[in-house]
Amino acid sequence: MDDGLRRCWWATGERPDPLMQAYHDDEWGTPVRDDVELFERLALESFQAGLSWRTILAKREAFRAAFRGFDPDVVAAFDDADRERLMGDAAIVRNRAKIEATIGNARATLALIGEAGSVGTYLESLVPPPPRRLPPTAVAGDIPATTPDSDRLSKDLARRGFKFVGSTIVYAFMQSVGLVDDHLPMCFRYRGAGETLG
Repeated sequence: MDDGLRRCWWATGERPDPLMQAYHDDEWGTPVRDDVELFERLALESFQAGLSWRTILAKREAFRAAFRGFDPDVVAAFDDADRERLMGDAAIVRNRAKIEATIGNARATLALIGEAGSVGTYLESLVPPPPRRLPPTAVAGDIPATTPDSDRLSKDLARRGFKFVGSTIVYAFMQSVGLVDDHLPMCFRYRGAGETLG
């Protein structure tokens, strides 16, 4: 599926991958405000730790089914039977610590919404818009794994009881939900400072 568009290096690989390209083209770096979607993205980034993002994308629909659409109200109420159901589900990543973290993070998400009004409002209080963008001279090696913003957000989430929210995971989450925009200058989705996606 070569459409002639230039993309960030990770979205193309040696052979075009429709799943990775669609994620890159339609989601990565695009601002997200919906609480359920933000919770899902954080959960998926947590599950990705130690694995490839391609693996998680391939299992995304199975994750959505297993975690009942990632509605934090629903996931926060998961009990021992749900934990065992998830551990027995071969279609997802069966890691008990990550499953427990996702259930606990749903509860922490509800508390955060109760305090801030929404996850998006909370995130923007720590990482105000507009998203930081790469300069026109940037190359792949210029994209950081962590930043002072991800360090600060990671520490605050951990203080609030979130698990699997180290700075590297949090920075990947920030990239995913458009708190930063790390599309490279050679990419068709690149926007310089002051430009918006249209």
